[in-house]
Amino acid sequence: MRNTLGRLLPVAVLIGTMGTAGFTAQTATAAEPAAAAPTAAGQGSAADIKDQILAIPGMSLIEEKPHPGYRFFVLNYEQPVDHRQPWKGTFKQRVTLLHKDVSRPTVFFTSGYNVNTNPRRSEPTTIVDGNQLSMEYRFFNPSRPDPADWSKLDIWQAASDQHRLFTALKKLYPKNWLATGGSKGGMTATYFERFYPRDMDGVVAYVAPNDVVNKEDSAYDRFFTKVGTKECRDKLNAVQREALIRREPLEAKYTAAAAENGWTFNTVGSLDKAFEAVVLDYTWAFWQYSLVADCAAIPDAKTATDQQIWDTVDSISGFSAYADQGLETYTPYYYQAGTQLGSPDIKQPHLKDLSRYGYQPPRDFVPRDIPMTFKPAAMADVDNWVRNNANQMLFVYGQNDPWGAEPFHLGYGARDSYVMTAPGANHGANVSKLLDGEKALATARILQWAGVAPAANVFSTEKAAPQAAPLAAPDPQLDQTDLRRESLRR
Repeated sequence: MRNTLGRLLPVAVLIGTMGTAGFTAQTATAAEPAAAAPTAAGQGSAADIKDQILAIPGMSLIEEKPHPGYRFFVLNYEQPVDHRQPWKGTFKQRVTLLHKDVSRPTVFFTSGYNVNTNPRRSEPTTIVDGNQLSMEYRFFNPSRPDPADWSKLDIWQAASDQHRLFTALKKLYPKNWLATGGSKGGMTATYFERFYPRDMDGVVAYVAPNDVVNKEDSAYDRFFTKVGTKECRDKLNAVQREALIRREPLEAKYTAAAAENGWTFNTVGSLDKAFEAVVLDYTWAFWQYSLVADCAAIPDAKTATDQQIWDTVDSISGFSAYADQGLETYTPYYYQAGTQLGSPDIKQPHLKDLSRYGYQPPRDFVPRDIPMTFKPAAMADVDNWVRNNANQMLFVYGQNDPWGAEPFHLGYGARDSYVMTAPGANHGANVSKLLDGEKALATARILQWAGVAPAANVFSTEKAAPQAAPLAAPDPQLDQTDLRRESLRR
């Protein structure tokens, strides 16, 4: 692990390291299972890597899928519902492991949502040519306790899931570890580092929002007055207005689509509220997923037919998003947004005379039988910690991504840490989209943190950085970008 310069873990973390083997009140050191010593490669040798993984107490195999050069496992890992009181029950958390070799570094990837059960490789995994452990976030089905005590869905409990899983697998994968993720996954990687700063050797957080003060969202309003070009902004705003002006015929289409697809609107309250929520997402969703060049495909609101307005809003915002069936998968996210993470509340003054509900809060998207109380100190704590304690952390943002309007910042206490912005990029920003100098520097630091930097890239100044390049060859299947189609509230 990297030098943490004597940083002390908070009391809550020390409490939270109670082990769960047998679910007795023991410390993590005493409770974590012993594992067989790793083999040189773990590829079909005497002590097969699958056998070693499944020897970890609480680990079980769902399936193994082949991929050239790797072994890919879909697994369940038994976790405590409450890491502070591990004897009070467990649940099965779904994880995947893309195994290359125990002699390589390992990247701990989190999406912050469901785990992808197909082999995929995050950008840092490609850069370091390593293994990748991916974890499904607690309370996303099927990784949900039954019954579900929603008070146990918070950022510390989720970080403790990661810590316990890392501790179990570190014995098999002894080389350096990096944490990474994008959007909510980038937030998750950051929170993991905040609560367990001694676990990882580096963090690469992509497009991670940092809503420090939930009631202060003017940064988003300023973003929408300058993003892209004025022509594009005006075009998008005009479509939004036209959709609300044509509410009656478009809601008739919505009613028909709901009947055809079996959509219901019990959680949000009505089809009318869902319709407006989708329309108010339109401009944000465009900039989150599209580029300035895509503005050419936006119809002229003055001459567009009802069908053209419907089609553009549906393709960008998605009319299924606020139906019960669309919301159900994301209930854990909306719960967290309304209890700890915060959520944007943008003004959109061009719609003031047409909007009936305004920008609806996360509470409107969570079933009413799930209690929610917002805790404003959570994000302020993380923000303060990152500013003063960030060590070997990289934050990457897209210039035209709305979520980057409230980014993480580094203070005087940060060490070997960086915030970089990819010009013209959206919510899919990554290291490869940075300007050449920053791309080379970011790649070099990732290699260094992973302990696999070629000799020429171990540098004390940035002069050697241009030599840095990903170590793994491209793989069209593994390197697919599964850019989650989310509304702006996710």
